[in-house]
Amino acid sequence: PVIPCVVSQWSVWSGCAEPCKTTYRVRRRRVIRKPRNGGEACPPLEERAGCVEYWTQQGTECKQSLIPALITTGGFGKARKKRAAADGNERAGYCVEFQLVAITPGCLQSHHSYTHWMQYLREGHTVCVECQHPALDSRSLHCYGDGSGSKKNQLLHWQAVGNAQCKGTWKRIRQLDTCSCPSVHSFLFI
Repeated sequence: PVIPCVVSQWSVWSGCAEPCKTTYRVRRRRVIRKPRNGGEACPPLEERAGCVEYWTQQGTECKQSLIPALITTGGFGKARKKRAAADGNERAGYCVEFQLVAITPGCLQSHHSYTHWMQYLREGHTVCVECQHPALDSRSLHCYGDGSGSKKNQLLHWQAVGNAQCKGTWKRIRQLDTCSCPSVHSFLFI
């Protein structure tokens, strides 16, 4: 008889492969029964997903200049604020202005509806990125990748959430305690 491949359930996700940089985590499953007599082949046995770990294995915070900022469209913040207000944990946030220095071509190559916001990322433009709960870390009171502690004109890295091919560098201009970001060039730390 034809016997298809049978695999186990996925394992839990591993931790990040390396702390203090954009890397990946892994989950695996194993073959319970190999296919025979032309049975359906086994599906992939490993999956990887992007991740960033902001604390070293010794429990110290990573050096900020090593960590890319993870950003998404500012519109995501409206839903996030509603959820945070509902659980009463919202802390006051802030915004940071950056000048975009370099952008990978991958920012323009994705045509999914959830990546349309990436078209507003252009070299030389000034963008405004909001730090709000829950991205606002309760220990350090800042968002990871916001460039706090960086030197003037230091190139910092960012990466767009939803398109791993969309990333680049920017320079921190200033921090704003009250956010008044223009809607088109408004983004959000994740």
